[in-house]
Amino acid sequence: MKKIPLISESQSADKFERIRRAHQSEVAEDYVEMIADLIQETGEARAVDLASRFGVTSPTVNATIQRLQREGLVESKPYRSIFLTELGTQLAESSQIKHKVVRDFLIAIGVDEDVADQDAEGVEHHVSEQTLAKFKAFLAQK
Repeated sequence: MKKIPLISESQSADKFERIRRAHQSEVAEDYVEMIADLIQETGEARAVDLASRFGVTSPTVNATIQRLQREGLVESKPYRSIFLTELGTQLAESSQIKHKVVRDFLIAIGVDEDVADQDAEGVEHHVSEQTLAKFKAFLAQK
């Protein structure tokens, strides 16, 4: 097996900084995407529905919604539905597009649809714009 050479300290630090930023935005992206999906499917997004879909407790959802409100991504009042702001809608649409491109790319290279959908859920948060552009170019050729 060919040994992979070590990268420089600064390259390593840059790589892990990018990963940390992706992890920080991952929850926000998942939530706004799910809120958009719920609104489209049922006409509203409620905390109880988010808790059920994510398999977490209501207090976890409430804490996350409060954070998303501070970040200007959602609007919510106690005992009311949750709505996306314009910024939240833009983030949801961007996440949905990334997910679709990654999913379609994986299917195009032979990955089973269910597996591709599951894998895309993780990859979409970490894929670079350069890689996403290459996935799109590959799909355009098919």
